[in-house]
Amino acid sequence: MNSVYKINKGINKPIEFKGLKAQYIGYLGAGIVLLLVVFAVLYIAGVNMFVCLGIIALLGTLLFIGIYKLSDSYGQHGLLKRLARRNIPDSLVGNTRTLFIQLKKM
Repeated sequence: MNSVYKINKGINKPIEFKGLKAQYIGYLGAGIVLLLVVFAVLYIAGVNMFVCLGIIALLGTLLFIGIYKLSDSYGQHGLLKRLARRNIPDSLVGNTRTLFIQLKKM
């Protein structure tokens, strides 16, 4: 008897859905939920439904284009690395040697 097992070759690869990689799937989901809330607020505020649909369609298109552009240009970790680069100081200033002396004693 010959058993055929499928081997999962996607181990340690980032999640990908229709070209979106990793965290961008979550960003797109959050954006769609936000669009739903904006639609509800506009509709409850009394704005014409066709105007609401037009605004949401325009914002949704911009959301999809923006998220796909970020995913293509930065990849899985690139956007997080770019945001983290802001926290790196340009230079460090040390006026005394006490810090290094204390490190040596440890």
